[in-house]
Amino acid sequence: MEPYELPSNTALKIKVRRVVVTAKWKWVGTTDDDSCGICRMPFDACCVDCKVPGDECPVVSGVCTHMFHIHCIERWTDSQQNNSTEVRARCPLCRQPWEFKH
Repeated sequence: MEPYELPSNTALKIKVRRVVVTAKWKWVGTTDDDSCGICRMPFDACCVDCKVPGDECPVVSGVCTHMFHIHCIERWTDSQQNNSTEVRARCPLCRQPWEFKH
């Protein structure tokens, strides 16, 4: 690619030889807390069971507003329901009954 000369009202001659672009993504709707309360991995990464972040490992929110990777909270609720006489699993952070926020 040929260098691009930027227009200038000064005596400076500026030529752009290359442009390096970077980006950062974040799950929409995540809170100020940047990591899952169960696996402690950041939300822009995936849970410990997945290899690649994205649609296969989304971040979900509960009615209590706590957020987790889908696989982490599913594993948590399954373990709570199997080891307890209580019918409903509770949020691991605030102990309120866990319900997915719609």
